[in-house]
Amino acid sequence: MVGVRIGSETHQGLTLDESLQELELLAETADIEVLGSVTQNLSAPNSRTFIGKGKLEELKLLVEELDAGMVLFDEELSPRHQRELEKEFDRNIKILDRTALILDIFAQHANTREGMLQVELAQYKYRLPRLTRAWTHLARQAGGASGRSGSVGGVGLRGPGEMQLEVDRREINKKIDKLEDELEKVRQHRNRHRQQRRKTSIPVVALVGYTNAGKSTLLNALTGADIFVADKLFATLDPTTRQLELPTSETILLTDTVGFIQKLPTDLVAAFRATLEEIAEADLLLHVIDGSHENAEEQRLTVLETLEEIGAGEIPILTVYNKIDLLDEESLKELKGSTDSLALFVSALEKSGFELLTEAISAGIIQGFQNVVILLPYNEGRLVSMFHEKGHVDQLDHEETGVRITGSLPVQLLSLFEDYLE
Repeated sequence: MVGVRIGSETHQGLTLDESLQELELLAETADIEVLGSVTQNLSAPNSRTFIGKGKLEELKLLVEELDAGMVLFDEELSPRHQRELEKEFDRNIKILDRTALILDIFAQHANTREGMLQVELAQYKYRLPRLTRAWTHLARQAGGASGRSGSVGGVGLRGPGEMQLEVDRREINKKIDKLEDELEKVRQHRNRHRQQRRKTSIPVVALVGYTNAGKSTLLNALTGADIFVADKLFATLDPTTRQLELPTSETILLTDTVGFIQKLPTDLVAAFRATLEEIAEADLLLHVIDGSHENAEEQRLTVLETLEEIGAGEIPILTVYNKIDLLDEESLKELKGSTDSLALFVSALEKSGFELLTEAISAGIIQGFQNVVILLPYNEGRLVSMFHEKGHVDQLDHEETGVRITGSLPVQLLSLFEDYLE
């Protein structure tokens, strides 16, 4: 593994060593054995090989000494860095960066057609600018992989000269267009389902959190579902929704979503747009945090930043610290003293803390909405549609000056309707 600190930067508060520890966990998830690591402090990445010349020579010697078959960088390498590093090593040595590794893990764990399409799209977008040498270590991932060395979906990645490269690029662009079309259909299908759910007025609560925080275990424990659970990063990718009856006898839909991680590849976030919209459309978010993790606070901040990126930053959040069964009494007391006074503490494994959790979910759903009466002019059709999609309509009357709607709206949307409140 190769880790580089650029200037004095840290990643969401993680030190370089902590980031490499996470990279090692990712490697283990992808069944890659880590033999060693090197680190370097740089004011800026080397324009050709990312790391400095001396460190590169040290790395080459270490690879030979340990008989390693892969060099794994903790940063996303530019296409030029990738090309130049590949020239420096024997063809049998694979150069992989963090982004490619995460894509590989997602490819291994995607089980539904939607998940496979999303990962395949992200892979092709990642590969497109890097079509200069074989990507045999990734060939097995794509849904359309032919399985032949250096060939993805029947497209030869080692054709002679620029003419062949241009053919490859055109073919991959065609595949990207086709995948985006298919995923747009998935997105529209999901949107129709969400609109149906809105008509039933059943609140939607989405579980969000860092990968391996225990979201799937919590959903299983609360609803009696049987979602696959493993002590690995990104064990589940495909969203699962189950009904949960609260102590108030109110029924909600609880949705488990893909876990986040620092430096989550941009193409992957874009490809998973349809899935992530499940989060952005939720009435309440349960932010599940591994309370036993030494970097719990850094992971919390990473999730909050990612929620902002996907347009879900304004949705009410209930913070839930999980895995408290792994903490002794003193550690738990310290955790409670350092967190938000409204945070909850549970053990999904032992099903403890659930009474307070379900009560808080009930309160969060009620507090997340406000009853309103709004008179919208007929030229504000967009706001009428938004009320139907995001709020709960109790009564709708067509009057001379506009549409009067009685119902409730998420509090974060009230500012858009304030000119029309009665």
